[in-house]
Amino acid sequence: MRTKLVAGNWKLNGSLSSIRELIDGMLAGVDAVKTAGVAVCPPAIYIPEVTAMVKDSKIAVGSQNVCDQDSGAYTGEIAGAMLKEFGCEYAIVGHSERRSLYGEDDAMVAARFAAARRNGLKPILCIGEKLEEREQGVTEDVVSRQIDAVIAVEGISAFADAVIAYEPVWAIGTGKTASPQQAQDVHAFIRGKLAALDAGIAENIIIQYGGSMNAGNAEELLGMPDIDGGLIGGASLKAADFLAICQAAG
Repeated sequence: MRTKLVAGNWKLNGSLSSIRELIDGMLAGVDAVKTAGVAVCPPAIYIPEVTAMVKDSKIAVGSQNVCDQDSGAYTGEIAGAMLKEFGCEYAIVGHSERRSLYGEDDAMVAARFAAARRNGLKPILCIGEKLEEREQGVTEDVVSRQIDAVIAVEGISAFADAVIAYEPVWAIGTGKTASPQQAQDVHAFIRGKLAALDAGIAENIIIQYGGSMNAGNAEELLGMPDIDGGLIGGASLKAADFLAICQAAG
């Protein structure tokens, strides 16, 4: 039985005071989350503060990205070993905003995925289609291509140490949400694609939903058989909302 994972992606939000308030709120209620894993991914500069605050709690910490290189002349990047040293367990790679705003293509995402793994971080691989791609009926082609880019570099076995987050790009920050059945259909396709290569990995991998999950729709989405948690954006910035999602996960 897969354990669900709810991870908050804070994006470019927060200050020392607001983050302390947010974490205090999470710590006050996280013990009510019985089985699901819980993680937060703050802006990189706040990672040391957050890891110190959540020490000895069930809240894990992740980064919002990781450099594909381990050291060198890569101004502005942060290496996996640096993130690991400050207590990160996860690293988001391939988020749609990184792909669309900063030009990270499938090859770069695969390289960042590999860098996370070799430095002891569990990558959360984001995949998903844009609105025009869904309307063209090529959703499965898009997510297949994004997964295949990683398999080409790391092999199917790498997914034993990874999480996948399906994020329909058209449902991020727009207020739109894929219906639970729409989301389930894509999650089932992803699991089936992996199962064709390794049934054990497919059965055990966590596939999160990353399309505007909130306290109001979490229970129905998380009730789907192949939705194993959520990668949460805006709702992760309010402790009560985030905890409600975590509790819905189990």
